Amino acid sequence: MKIVKLIAAAAILALSTSISFAQALEKKSIALGVGGKPLLYYLPLTLAERLGYFKEAGLDVQINDFGGGAKSLQALIGGSLDVVTGAYEHTIRMQAKGQDIRAVIVLGRYPGIVLAVRKDKAANFKSIADLKGMNIGITAPGSSTHSLVQYLMIKNGLSPHDASFIGVGSGAQAVAAVQNKQVDAISHLDPVITKLEQTGDIKVIVDTRTTKGTMDVFGATNPAAVLYMKKDFIDKNPKTVQALVNVFKKTLTWLSKATPEQIAEVVPHEYWLGDKALYLKALENSRESYSIDGSMSRKDMETSLDLIAKTDPGFKASSVKLENTFDDRFLKAAP
Repeated sequence: MKIVKLIAAAAILALSTSISFAQALEKKSIALGVGGKPLLYYLPLTLAERLGYFKEAGLDVQINDFGGGAKSLQALIGGSLDVVTGAYEHTIRMQAKGQDIRAVIVLGRYPGIVLAVRKDKAANFKSIADLKGMNIGITAPGSSTHSLVQYLMIKNGLSPHDASFIGVGSGAQAVAAVQNKQVDAISHLDPVITKLEQTGDIKVIVDTRTTKGTMDVFGATNPAAVLYMKKDFIDKNPKTVQALVNVFKKTLTWLSKATPEQIAEVVPHEYWLGDKALYLKALENSRESYSIDGSMSRKDMETSLDLIAKTDPGFKASSVKLENTFDDRFLKAAP
């Protein structure tokens, strides 16, 4: 009987602590933007939602899914979103435009993006220079899938204008764009890439899902998905930001220990693209890309800055203070 009472008392204490913490939040209802939620690039967001971590922290997070990362950024700038899970590079681009956007935790330490050509084009494809004249599928114009191809083209003596880029979205429509020969090559993410590999529709050229693939492209690691927001939001809602960071750090810890099978059972089953075995394989392929602790080094920031400087002639790198693109105070305070 005493044990039962102790358990009940502990449960009541935990509940009251949770309620008390939730009441302390400046803003409980959060509008969050993402560009292609079913993609494994954004797996930590889906897990945080499905594992109930947002609710546990006293947050009511409304997730708005856009066709690509650039669109969710536009919504944040326009004021219809509070926070975004998106590519870290957007914080750098916005700093150069006088928009103080800051990341607070890293979700992906590698881009996780794969560049591939259609199988029937592979025989004549010898190098990145052969992208010239091709139609290349990307999630959306201005997205990280777009930027990576531009970076590779410039490094190999091409202009970004030497190819045409077509937004193919995420999921089944991206797969169909390749299979219906709407595009000659594709820069995309899992599970789309693994699906196309298994159906034999593509040949992988560049793979940043892994440590080796990322190092081959950049010579260093390159942060991908982060949680970012306006500095004004951080200043007005520090307890809310801390709660969000706590949630994502807890999610990354769960992810680092979970098996592919456990992960697959948590996500919506429609994310499997009709094939659970495929999804499990995609998880294995992308496993290395996720952050372990949410941190970012100065070298990571510099690698991202270099990518933007090379792909955007009008970008003024000298106007960016990299220390203002990542606010790690909340990560350091997270349990």
